[in-house]
Formats: sequence, C-alpha cells, structure tokens
Amino acid sequence: MEEQVKAFMNYMIVEKGLAKNTIVSYERDLNSYLRYLKDVESIQSLNEIQRVHIIHFLSFLKDHGKSAKTLARHVASVRAFHQFLLRDKATDQDPSVLIESPKLERALPKVLSLREVEILLDTPDSHDHFGIRDKAMLELLYATGIRVSELIGLDIENIHLTMGFVRCMGKGNKERIIPIGRTAAEAIKHYLENGRPHFVTMKHHDDALFLNHQGHRLTRQGFWKILKKLAKEAGIEKELTPHTLRHSFATHLLENGADLRAVQEMLGHADISTTQIYTNVTKTRLKDVYSKFHPRA
Repeated sequence: MEEQVKAFMNYMIVEKGLAKNTIVSYERDLNSYLRYLKDVESIQSLNEIQRVHIIHFLSFLKDHGKSAKTLARHVASVRAFHQFLLRDKATDQDPSVLIESPKLERALPKVLSLREVEILLDTPDSHDHFGIRDKAMLELLYATGIRVSELIGLDIENIHLTMGFVRCMGKGNKERIIPIGRTAAEAIKHYLENGRPHFVTMKHHDDALFLNHQGHRLTRQGFWKILKKLAKEAGIEKELTPHTLRHSFATHLLENGADLRAVQEMLGHADISTTQIYTNVTKTRLKDVYSKFHPRA
C-alpha cells in the first residue's frame, strides 16, 4: 500500500502541480491513515477497505482530540487518494464516495486597520539597505495582496515597473498579473537601485528579487522573522501572520467599493466563495464602528 501512496504523491506533484506544503500534508495524512488500517483494522489490501473503516478512522482521530479542520483535511486526502486508486485501476471501488466532511466554521481573517498598515509600512529604516528591502517587500505585499510564498518566489524579471504590474506564479502554477500602485513601485525602484546591490555577493548571484544577507533568495522563515521584528518595533499588538497584509489588502479594497470578482482575480482564488469571507470582515467592522460611534447603539 505504501507503493500506491508514492505513486499518488508523484501524481499530485507532476500532474496537479500542488504546492510543497500541500504535498507534505497529503503524505502525512495518508501515512497515518494506512498505519491505522494496518494496526487497528488489520487491513492488508486496498480492496479490503470499506466505508466503515474510513468512518472508524475519523472517529479515532476525533477521539484523540483532532479538530474539525484537521478531520476535514484528512477526509480530503483520503478521498483524493481513493479516487486516484480507482482511476489508476489499483482498486475496483471507492469507499470514500459517501464520506462527508465535517462542517467548518470559517474564522474571519485578522486584518490591520488602515492606520496600522501605514505605521507598519513606515517602520523600516529607509537609510539602511535592510530597511530599504523590508520597506519594498511590505509595500509590494499590501499593494498586490500576493502570498508570501509568491513574494519570495519573485525574480527581477517578474517586476515591470514601467507598465506597473507584477507577474507571479500562484497555487497550481497558475500565472496571474497584478497591478502595482505608484507607492509600491517607487519603493521597489529604490530597493533595486540602492538596496539590492548591497545583498549581491561576489560568491553568489541570484535572480531573485528579494535577497538575504548571504545573497540568496529570502526564505519564508526569513520574511516571518522580519515581519515579527517590524511589528514589535511598530507597537502593533495584534497577532500578525505572513498573510495579514494579504487579508488587509482584500478587506480594504472591498471596504472602498472594489468589485468582488476583481479582488478574486487579484488574490488568485479559484472559487469566489473563498473571497467572500472578506465581505463578512467588512460587515463586522461596520458593526463595530456603528456600536462605537452611534449615540443610540
């Protein structure tokens, strides 16, 4: 059965082009699934797996304190695996076909206020090449709403300052073009002229747009450390994640009347229902404003 998992993972990488983190999650979920089937249900063959075994597996996870979100992810992994096995003729049935995912309450994304964004973006030291780089990164994130993984994956050739857009590769290797505002474009131009040359070393040359002190492409972990440091310096007490500026970008656009479809396109969401979560954020913020300032609220 392990060989089939390897074949499935190869299929997801080559055919589906899924992100590395997604692949790792699938593999981890399926390994725990097969381990349960062998150790608890004494399953030795893929064709022995029945719907009841999957239900028992999910109950096992729930009894061990797994959240509804984790259970839903396991259901997705198991379902995709069995669909692959059936399509690949490794089995003659799909026991996952009637398995339902647990209902999830979608948590509203945490966003910064416009004032908090301005404070954060003004925090990097503009007289230091590290600060020039960090300023350019934050401005670009807030101007475009791209993911951090997309930000650090950018090469110099992906930025078109004259035309005012950035070309990035999103999930599933889907390319999208996103406009860049004047403020972000100026910050990137300043970085390219006065910041990035300080990061380019004689030993290493990288086409990446954003580099670390060794001249290599900046990593996600590296950006995360930078963001936490800047948030602390800015005095922002809200919990920040690498996605916070992306959430703020979408929320602020919708608050100012942007079209939902346009925001979906810029964020690279395959399903508009994913984008609609931000309309709930704007409604919540409107309620907060009303409760705070209306004399008879």
